[in-house]
Formats: sequence, structure tokens, C-alpha cells
Amino acid sequence: MHDSHPDIRLDPYQDIRPYSDEEVCEVLERLGRSVPLHQALVEYQFPRSPRLFRTLLTKLVGFQLRRHFGPVTTIAAFQEWLTQWVYELVETTTTDVEISGLDKLWGGGPYLWISNHRDIAMDPTLVNYALMKHAWATAHIAIGDNLLQNDVVADLMRLNKSFIVKRSAESNREKLRELQRLSAYVRDSMAAGHSIWIAQREGRAKDNRDQTDTAVLKMLALSGRDEKLPFADAMRRLNPVPVVVQYEWDPCDVMKARELVAMDTYGSYEKKPGEDTSSMLTGLRGHKGRVRISFGQPMMADDMQDAATMAVCADEQMLAMSQVFPANYAALRLLQQEFGLYREVMTKYPDGLELPLKMMRLRCEGEADAVKVKLLTNYAAPLIAESEVAV
Repeated sequence: MHDSHPDIRLDPYQDIRPYSDEEVCEVLERLGRSVPLHQALVEYQFPRSPRLFRTLLTKLVGFQLRRHFGPVTTIAAFQEWLTQWVYELVETTTTDVEISGLDKLWGGGPYLWISNHRDIAMDPTLVNYALMKHAWATAHIAIGDNLLQNDVVADLMRLNKSFIVKRSAESNREKLRELQRLSAYVRDSMAAGHSIWIAQREGRAKDNRDQTDTAVLKMLALSGRDEKLPFADAMRRLNPVPVVVQYEWDPCDVMKARELVAMDTYGSYEKKPGEDTSSMLTGLRGHKGRVRISFGQPMMADDMQDAATMAVCADEQMLAMSQVFPANYAALRLLQQEFGLYREVMTKYPDGLELPLKMMRLRCEGEADAVKVKLLTNYAAPLIAESEVAV
């Protein structure tokens, strides 16, 4: 990972913060020369191009990139350049995007967007897409350092207002120090007027059960320690708002199901090198069908007496904002009819609803039964959870 400022005393967040305007030209020059980036873009834009032409296309993409980067000298200009790509990406990988709740919030912010987490790159991208569509400032994005093993990805993320959550700290003392620094960074960024996007838990909810982890909330409140602020006061100044991002179809559904089956079978799962980057690209490129981005209401002091209360209240808001897609009903129907599972989950299917059973079967075609069941269970999770609450 590249660091531009050698003295951490002058810049206490230099190795975790997004890049600043002063660093943009140097970073873009580096990316303009990066052959791995040019090759990845060729793979992304021309996946079916003959191998014979790849070298030529790589040189051409590098030349185009350097030309595009020429006039870009600020983070705002870089995000503006990215906007067109984000709009195209959303347009080509979704059939419909529904944004709700922003009109009920005061447009000035800043807000701490506490979001469910299903997709590595698309969750924050879609939240920022919704903000851009409503002419709001984009948020600073919290990302785990496990995604930044690749220097090109690290550069692109930090140019795009991402800051780093250091998960790889080894000793407990070092972990606490990094968590305190992260918490202070969030507080200081928001005091400077920047909204923050952070996932409600570490890692994606691969089983589609969205639950806020109290550890995340306790980390955010650490910045109030020096001032001896109670938890509620430390959180209130961050202005937290729950956010839900929902996908009709998950491009990473099979990968997640396989990983969960491996966890069930062997008790652990060893990621291959570059697997997170591969998941990120699959999530970006894959078809998502209908997408919903729902913004909740700012959490009140009573909701935030302590981390446990706040987690419950955030989850309640998220659940109230969530909708069930036909794909979720289809998954439950297949589990019940083809695998004899979850028959006790009595769901009233909406009148006239056509279930995408064929498409759901195609999602897991050729997979082992255990993977099929896991994939279907993940899609049916909202309905299964609903029945558990009813009991």
C-alpha cells in the first residue's frame, strides 16, 4: 500500500484515510502506468476478445486512461469522472433501482450511514449512487484492509473516498489502538462535514441475515472516551441513520453458498489469494435484477442508550424498510417442494405473483445438493426469519 506522507505526527490518519487533492496527480500517474490495471480493464470491457489482440488492447486502454486522467487533479474531479461509469454499471446490471427515504432527511448532513452488507463493492457504490441522484455529497467509505492486498485496488479505493479498517492487527493492544484511531477518524471526518458509510458488521452477511454487530457500534463510540462521553452522547453527534440495500439476484450467490457449506462441513474456509477481489468484480459485473436502496430515520437518544439497544433499534428499522422479492418466495417454494425443508414456514404468496422458479433452479444448476439447499435457504432467509419471529 502506498503512503505519501512519511510523518504520522503531522497526519495521524495518513495510512488509513482517503487520498487528498494534493496526492491525486501522483496516484493517477501511477495508475496510468499500471499494466495490471490496463489488463484488468481489457478483461472487464472485452472479456471475449481474442488473446491475440489483448496486448494491443492493453496498450490502447493504457493510452486512453492516461488521456482521461490528464485533466483530473482533485478527488471531486475523479469522482465526477467515475460517475459516468457508475451510472452505466447500474444501468447495465440492474432492471430497476428504487431509492426511498432521502426526501425525508435534511439534505445538509453529515450522516453516519449504517448499512446492511451483502456485496463488497456494490453496497457503498449504490448508496453513493443514490446520494448523487439526489445531488447530495458522496460518503467516505469504510473498507477492510483485506481488500487492499492489491496496490491498484488500494489506490482506486482511496481515490474514491475510501478509508481503511485495519483488521490484520495482531496483538490486542494494537487492535485497540487501531480501533481508537479509526473511531477518531470517523468523528473528525464528520466534524469536517463528511458523511460516512459503514457496514453494520464485519464482512458480508453471506446467509442474508442482516444483524448489527455491537462491536461496530462500540468502536464508533470509542472516540468519546477522552471526553468521558456516555455511549448515547458519543453516538448522537455521529447522526446515525440505518440504510438497507437489497438485490433481487445476488451475482455472488453460488460462491457464498459454497463457502457456507465448507464452513458447515469442515468448520473453516480458507480464502484463495485474490478471492475478495474476484468476488468484488463478480458483484460489480453480475446481473442484480431489481435493486432497492432505503434510507431510514436518524436514530434518537432513546434508541442509543447502549450498544445492545442501538443494535436492536437499527435492525428494527432495517427490517421495516426491507421488502420481499418474488425470488425469495421462489426459493422457499423449491426448498419445500424439492427438498422437503421448511414446510412449517407457512407463507401466503401474494395474489397473481409469478414465481421465477426456472431462473432460481438455473442459479444452482450442476451444484451439489448441499450447495443448492444453502443457496435457496439464503434467498428464502427473509421469509424464514419472518416465521421465526412469529413463533
